[in-house]
Amino acid sequence: MGCGKSTLGRKLATILNLSLIDLDTFLEEKYFRRIPQIFAEEGEAEFRKKEQTVLHEVSAFDDVIVATGGGAPCFFDNMEVMNNSGFCIFLDVDTVSLVHRLIHAKTERPIIKGKSPEELHLFIEEMMLKRRPFYEKARHIIKGDEIKPEQVLSLLNSNND
Repeated sequence: MGCGKSTLGRKLATILNLSLIDLDTFLEEKYFRRIPQIFAEEGEAEFRKKEQTVLHEVSAFDDVIVATGGGAPCFFDNMEVMNNSGFCIFLDVDTVSLVHRLIHAKTERPIIKGKSPEELHLFIEEMMLKRRPFYEKARHIIKGDEIKPEQVLSLLNSNND
């Protein structure tokens, strides 16, 4: 959350003339409900099953960029699917930068609503402690505060050599 998946994905999609699929949006459109509604009505376990289903669907698509939600890599065989079906990148942004971005974000995220900067910092650190082992299974990792499309393109080009 806040690492720049959607922003970077949009820029790369434009540069590479590809479509961007936001997995959360794709899921909401498939099931005709917002994610908070699915969580409220069916619980996290059912949401994660739906998320896995749509990830498997989009992994079969050609010439797309997929931005997943932050939890997607942490369940089922999702990281394996991502690594085997495309060029999977973990955007590793430090906690201080994430806090700054999320505090100033235009998009409201219910999971962090009302948290002070200190509470948000602690929340991100706790989430990353749980999720980092999954994220680090990505075939490619880019670290930085402001990850640019050029960094991804350079990584893509070096991988194709």
